Amino acid sequence: MKRPGIWGAVAGDIIGSTYEFHPTHNYNFRLLPYGSTFTDDSLMTVAVAEWLLDYPDLDKEGLVGIMQKWGRRYPYIGYGKLFRRWLQMEQPLPYNSWGNGSAMRVSPVGFAFESLEATLNAAEISASVTHNHPEGIKGAQATAAAIFLARSGKTKEEIRDYLETRFGYDLHRTCEHLQNANYSFDCSCQGSVPESLIAFLDSSGYEDAVRRAVALGGDADTMGAIAGSVAAAFFGEIPDVIADAAADRIPEELHEVINRFNSRFV
Repeated sequence: MKRPGIWGAVAGDIIGSTYEFHPTHNYNFRLLPYGSTFTDDSLMTVAVAEWLLDYPDLDKEGLVGIMQKWGRRYPYIGYGKLFRRWLQMEQPLPYNSWGNGSAMRVSPVGFAFESLEATLNAAEISASVTHNHPEGIKGAQATAAAIFLARSGKTKEEIRDYLETRFGYDLHRTCEHLQNANYSFDCSCQGSVPESLIAFLDSSGYEDAVRRAVALGGDADTMGAIAGSVAAAFFGEIPDVIADAAADRIPEELHEVINRFNSRFV
């Protein structure tokens, strides 16, 4: 798939879904076994995409309404306890989370703007309706910035240097280093976003990036989504077999939003 846009995050989520609660450290894991499916990562990515399409003024209430609409329509796809409660509130408020939910859904922001400043601003807004903790905002901004820089033709070294300088992440580690340090499940932004970015920085292509992220043995669907979103922007394509499998696992109403977003912004 050429110019896959936010399919990169969706496919990474689906690939990682099998291993979220059954972690693997085997790089050669089975890629898309029976039962692999989209999770809340993909659904909230679609919500952010629809928000950017329908609310160019970046209205927070608009984003809240869209997230609640999709979340209530698909209630059993892996939400955290606090976010599940937030979805049902009549007047939902942010709950100071530093979880990686802010980063897993932010990829549309990385594709939608023509400046890094605008990207960072929209990423903060997209995170702040739930994840208003500084780490939650930073994780979303770092992921969106990586996508923006990747699609803008920056080299991996330029992307690494910016992210380390701007966000203070240590991205000079490698996937091998993380595995030797017994990296394990961590659903915080500070404990999974840098590692997902490292998987991208170590990679030679889209599938390699997602395999490296999942094989770290952590929060596999979210890390697959984050690494996959940046890899899709950087490499500009994902293998047809992965793209076709992802498309087959996504309901048509989500397809429509993804394709509308990609047609406009990618």
